[in-house]
Amino acid sequence: MTSSSSAFSAPSIAERVAEVRARIDAACHAAGRDPADVILTAVSKTQAPEAIDAILATGQRIFGENRVQEAQGRWADRRGGAQGLELRLIGPLQTNKAEDAVALFDVMETLDREKLARALAKAGEKRGRSPRVLVQVNTGAEDQKAGVLPDAADALIAAARDTYRLTVEGLMCIPPADQDAEPHFQMLRDMAERNGLSVLSMGMSGDYETAIRCGATHVRVGTALFGERNRPETPSSS
Repeated sequence: MTSSSSAFSAPSIAERVAEVRARIDAACHAAGRDPADVILTAVSKTQAPEAIDAILATGQRIFGENRVQEAQGRWADRRGGAQGLELRLIGPLQTNKAEDAVALFDVMETLDREKLARALAKAGEKRGRSPRVLVQVNTGAEDQKAGVLPDAADALIAAARDTYRLTVEGLMCIPPADQDAEPHFQMLRDMAERNGLSVLSMGMSGDYETAIRCGATHVRVGTALFGERNRPETPSSS
């Protein structure tokens, strides 16, 4: 085995997956929660084909991707061969990519504006496939980050449900990197409860145990599963 492929060997990936799942279980037990209630989303953006094949071999079937075109290239030939595969879009979505996204992804976690809700509804009607969505909330009101601002989130949730008839399952957030994540997770949990939503996608490689304590139902983990990314990328949701 060459040094370039050893980082993606099945044992290495399998060990990482086992460690992350064990930590999820421990965090759930510490919080008095059932580990079955927390779903691991493997953030597979930028990963090499051998890394994807190795993590699929562990039984992992839920994956998060940031970009529609990149995900199409990665999953087009694997979709039919991986039973139970679920693809979740966790990166910002342009309205002109809505139809492609609806065709590929099972869940869109980054609904953040009414214009996108309209585009997803139209794409779903055209495709005959109603998209499941999460509303992304910019809990830190960061200028450089996608997501609806907290004081506008309730209105967007209502519009997505009532006007555009989307299946709104829950909320997603990415706390500011330089702040304690827990208040942001608590804000998202309170917002979900207020709107009768059951899904909370929050927590990444560095803070998913905190997110579980705050009620996360989905944690998005990339680096802890795959190691450092293959190439530099702007901050997003892994």
